[in-house]
Amino acid sequence: MARLITLRDALREGMSEEMRKDPNVFLMGEEVAEYNGAYKVSKGMLDEFGPKRVIDTPIAELGFAGIGVGAAMNGLRPIVEFMTWNFAVLAFDQIVNNAAKTLSQSAGEFRCPIVFRGPSGAAGQLAQQHSQSFESWMANTPGLKVISIIDPYDAKGLIKSAIIDDDPVCFMESETMYGLQGEVPEEEYYIPIGVASVKRTGKDVTIVSYNKMMEVVKLAAIELEKEGIDAEVIDLRTIRPLDIQTIVKSIQKTNRLVVVDESWPFGAISSEIAYQVQKYAFDYLDAPVTRVNAADVSLGYAPTMVQEYMPNPDKVIKAVKAVMYR
Repeated sequence: MARLITLRDALREGMSEEMRKDPNVFLMGEEVAEYNGAYKVSKGMLDEFGPKRVIDTPIAELGFAGIGVGAAMNGLRPIVEFMTWNFAVLAFDQIVNNAAKTLSQSAGEFRCPIVFRGPSGAAGQLAQQHSQSFESWMANTPGLKVISIIDPYDAKGLIKSAIIDDDPVCFMESETMYGLQGEVPEEEYYIPIGVASVKRTGKDVTIVSYNKMMEVVKLAAIELEKEGIDAEVIDLRTIRPLDIQTIVKSIQKTNRLVVVDESWPFGAISSEIAYQVQKYAFDYLDAPVTRVNAADVSLGYAPTMVQEYMPNPDKVIKAVKAVMYR
């Protein structure tokens, strides 16, 4: 039976279920314990699991990420929460040079079952240093798995799969979407890593996106339908490994593709999708792949600059019409 719960509640349920099953799973990060989490994702978890398994850390991302990597190499399963992935830049040495390379550097002797999680992307007027999308940064590193979601159903099933995975997983959420509600079953379930989800079926054009840009795409699809354009909408959910097969299957039906991606355009997730589509589905395309990205600049503070910078439904609609009527 499904209930309507928020993204933050779905994440908490998923983490708590795995912590009840396995005493080796623990949560650590800034304000996760006494304050119940910066976004209240870990609300109540300190009371249930105690201070040895829900651990407040100093403001030292490099330090507590390193502790997590060492713990994972010694048989534990840490969940490391960053207040934002923008702060995780300070911990990239541990994520990229240690966690991602543990298996290969040890010739398979050591695994690193760790989840690094927190919000990615812009969250309004937070200016340049707090508004970056990190999916393409992390997905460029062999050895890391990358998940980026806002749907509560997907969040619960994928956080559980990430926790039990034997490889390091970067789990991207959204500051602005923790209150988003969705139907989540009461019974336990897992969603496999590396499988995209078709959120809306259609026949005229495929629109691919992930994270909070899915809300932008859904609004665009509703408006396009009013104009007689039937869009198929795919939520990547997992960035690496990328489920290119689901995208190709959709293009074989629609013959057109628009990728909506909050990343900067150079070296973006949308760039990789465009390349793989021309490799595996070129003969099915009736128009060039079109991308809708954030502007290729650092995000300013002014609300007018935020509006110009971000992808929005109007930009998506314009891109769809460009591939439909060329």
